[in-house]
Amino acid sequence: EVQLVESGGGLVQPGGSLRLSCAASGFSFSSSFMTWARQAPGKGLEWVSSIDSGQSTYYADSVKGRLIISRDNAKKTVYLQMNNLKPEDAAVYYCAIGRGPISTLRRGQGTPVTISS
Repeated sequence: EVQLVESGGGLVQPGGSLRLSCAASGFSFSSSFMTWARQAPGKGLEWVSSIDSGQSTYYADSVKGRLIISRDNAKKTVYLQMNNLKPEDAAVYYCAIGRGPISTLRRGQGTPVTISS
């Protein structure tokens, strides 16, 4: 059974940092393209970042230079290091398998990130 379990979300002040984790199981993680997406209150799913099996990384313009995606194939985990967080980064963050329209990808239950002073 494919499982994606996100963790690491929480409450942080503007300018703060968080590291999200996504533990994967039930599929060939090391060969899979992995994606982070988010959904802010009242808005649709938004692609944030992706990493391919060769460790190449891709970022939305809105997060470039502040968020860093990485993966540990031995631990079957993908990470999202979030720095210099802004109020507009507040959302539920999901990890997902693959690329393409976010709504079509298998994703986890999400972890909420709240930005507040």
